[in-house]
Amino acid sequence: MDKIPMTPTGYNALDAELKTLKSAERPAIIKAIAEAREHGDLSENAEYHSAREKQSFIEGRIKEIEGLIGLAQVIDPKKLSGPIKFGATVELVDEETEEEKTYQIVGEAEAKIEAGLLNINSPLARALIGKEEGDSVEVKTPGGSKDYEIVKVSYI
Repeated sequence: MDKIPMTPTGYNALDAELKTLKSAERPAIIKAIAEAREHGDLSENAEYHSAREKQSFIEGRIKEIEGLIGLAQVIDPKKLSGPIKFGATVELVDEETEEEKTYQIVGEAEAKIEAGLLNINSPLARALIGKEEGDSVEVKTPGGSKDYEIVKVSYI
């Protein structure tokens, strides 16, 4: 399988979530299931079914995170420079509205657009890759075409 690019921050966040799930969430749900079992008939026991559902979610998330961590290729942006690539923090200006935005290009597992973490597979990130400060890019999105000017590129 292909490696999944990830920043050290994203890797550490996933690792911390995994440790919390294993050391706190999993034991708590096992205890909740045991307590719900003590209430008798399981077929009509809403607490039991709710706890089992939560356990299923937690176990699924643990497997998902373990898979991501196993395939992670941690790339430290501080060691990079040059044209825009994975890990770059890019300041953009929308050429139509003059609105400024700052994004860091990160892996899919850690992307969170509202936090300024842009998925490397997104149309905007793909349009930015290989460009430099001062360049203009046209991004084709489902909502139409947008033009941006690259104001600053940094690796922090």
